[in-house]
Amino acid sequence: MPSKGCAVALAGVGAYAAAQAFVAPAAPQVQEQREVRQLRQQAAVSATSTTSATAALALGAAGIAAAAAQAGKRTQRRCQVVRQATAVAEKTFTKMPASVKPGVVTGQALVDLLNYAKEKGFAIPGVNVVSSSSINACMEAAKKAGGPIMVTFSRGGGQFIAGKAADNTDDAACIAGTVAGALHVRQVAKLYGVPVILHTDHCQKAWLPWFDGLMEANEEYFEKNGEPLFSSHMLDLSEEPLEDNIAICKKYCERMAKVDLLLEMELGVTGGEEDGVDNSDVDSSRLYTQPEEVWQVYETLSAVPNGRFTVAAAFGNVHGVYAPGNVDLQPVILHNTQKFIKEKLGTDEDKPVSFVFHGGSGSSLEDIRYAIEAGVIKMNIDTDTQWAFWDGMNSYQKKNKDYLQAQIGNPEGPEKPNKKYYDPRMSLRSGEESMADRLVKCMEDLKCIDVL
Repeated sequence: MPSKGCAVALAGVGAYAAAQAFVAPAAPQVQEQREVRQLRQQAAVSATSTTSATAALALGAAGIAAAAAQAGKRTQRRCQVVRQATAVAEKTFTKMPASVKPGVVTGQALVDLLNYAKEKGFAIPGVNVVSSSSINACMEAAKKAGGPIMVTFSRGGGQFIAGKAADNTDDAACIAGTVAGALHVRQVAKLYGVPVILHTDHCQKAWLPWFDGLMEANEEYFEKNGEPLFSSHMLDLSEEPLEDNIAICKKYCERMAKVDLLLEMELGVTGGEEDGVDNSDVDSSRLYTQPEEVWQVYETLSAVPNGRFTVAAAFGNVHGVYAPGNVDLQPVILHNTQKFIKEKLGTDEDKPVSFVFHGGSGSSLEDIRYAIEAGVIKMNIDTDTQWAFWDGMNSYQKKNKDYLQAQIGNPEGPEKPNKKYYDPRMSLRSGEESMADRLVKCMEDLKCIDVL
């Protein structure tokens, strides 16, 4: 028979456990589990002697009081977090479709957002990110501008996030870094109060293992959460024969449809070089897509149940920034393609295709706006924003040069410390601010201002 002291101690354990179950019914924390085990062990020891019973009684009473106090503090903290999260989740936009909420947008909400952009005549900026700093800059710009943003991970960007020294056998680091980046965005996106599209960039045929790894992550996330980890992915099979391009895209579109993912596919070739994809010497004729080619894609992918897709049709696009006159954009190709497919469908809808614009950095405002009129709902902006980030860091270095030559010693005195100047957060923050400012200007060009 356990002593009275043991019984009281066990009661304390029970009260503690009950309090924790109420505070966090989903899963007790490891530390809390350890505390419960310790109390049980102490209660067992108390049963061996009458003397220890008294001690156990005191311990049990103290344990109850301490546990109650700790539980109360945790309850307050958790309730505060819940209230904050609920407030963000309940936030609604006055102009956006009702399905579009702050945070990562997927499935039908993503389709509604893209259709809204096409209807209202604006495009969403798509920006490649390589760190939490560039992610921050993207969402800061969106918050300032009052518009949605597409945060994009490239294969190389994913590897960089994982670390260049990480084992990349079978694209392991590329996959892990991209997934880690996506999870980071999901944790912070709602805090900026804007819709965020989680996307991945060019994936050529040789890189399909990376794409497959991301699909597995999406499927696992969907099973647990009812939505995919990402919003969309891009397949760039433009170097393959048209028939192979369409067939592979159809295969992946069918798989993606099962977990509410949107596919972005590319037709024609975007010139220049971008993150490992080099089309600098491509025949210029391949820079311009024909309406018939877009129709073949539209007809095939539209037949996929629950299939969602956008088309990156080339109209002279080139990655990078070039001197005026070196790039011959022809947005009229997109206008002609919409007319062609409208006639094929026999529909009243003027812009049945959702186009995306690659190689947008350095394009004229006239070409950008004319492309948006043709149904472009997203434009990639990488070169300008990359330069802006570097320019911000470089400006910081120039401004504080005399404080960045040594850990100690500056114009204020030979023994004055410089830590607050060489703290990496200082120069990185300057990069973030510069990139965010440049991106707001891009959003103005895209008419993606105050559209929420």
